[in-house]
Amino acid sequence: MDNAHDKAAMRLDKWLWAARFFKTRALAQKHIELGRVQVNGAKVKNSKNISAGDVLDLTLNSLPYKIKVLALNHQRRPAPEARMLYEEDQETARRREEQKLLDQASRVSAAYPDGRPTKRDRRRIDKIKRGEW
Repeated sequence: MDNAHDKAAMRLDKWLWAARFFKTRALAQKHIELGRVQVNGAKVKNSKNISAGDVLDLTLNSLPYKIKVLALNHQRRPAPEARMLYEEDQETARRREEQKLLDQASRVSAAYPDGRPTKRDRRRIDKIKRGEW
């Protein structure tokens, strides 16, 4: 059943799963359907066959990824091996790291970084507002 076409092309959702961008193929399919994955600048379907040399534009957790497919692997392998399947655009990686730092900085400056204030915290806040501190 194996022929040259099977080795030269692979379903997009299966490659994203094998390259460890998603934990399951279902998650990969969902992101593709939502338009968060583009191949060579075009919106595609799950069943799109990709091959080495294709460029993927991904948006994961609101962060951009631009990836060039180097190889295909029909099995999910360990992460170090999965990283050998693609090459990432350095400019996009730099922008993503800057975005992560901005997100972290905004979380630190939030009023309640650990969630809602506790009952004890609310009592202290009320005391301060009344001027009883």
